[in-house]
Amino acid sequence: MQHELPAFWGLPPVTAALSSDMRKGMQGLALLVQEGLGRDPFAGDVFVFRGRAGTLIKALWHDGVSLYAKRLDRGRFIWPVTVDGVVPLTAAQMGYLLEAIDWRNPQHSWRPQSAG
Repeated sequence: MQHELPAFWGLPPVTAALSSDMRKGMQGLALLVQEGLGRDPFAGDVFVFRGRAGTLIKALWHDGVSLYAKRLDRGRFIWPVTVDGVVPLTAAQMGYLLEAIDWRNPQHSWRPQSAG
């Protein structure tokens, strides 16, 4: 059974941010959004952060404050070029990002064949 992050279709704007220290939790990432990006982490936007290695992303969404994480065993998340630390993403781009598909040229980068 494949576990996926909740679909963000129809939600407020999604923003991809700079690479971040992935040891940070909800409060640390919310503080980074507020102080580092000058944005309100509680306004309902979805903020996505990628680890430096590119194999882990975290999505912060204030629906009471939720933190979603996804790690790749192989391959890397394709990250858009950011301007001033952020880039707005469409719902389609967010879907590609979560599936580790290069949204500039949509193709699966790698899909596991078996669990063992």
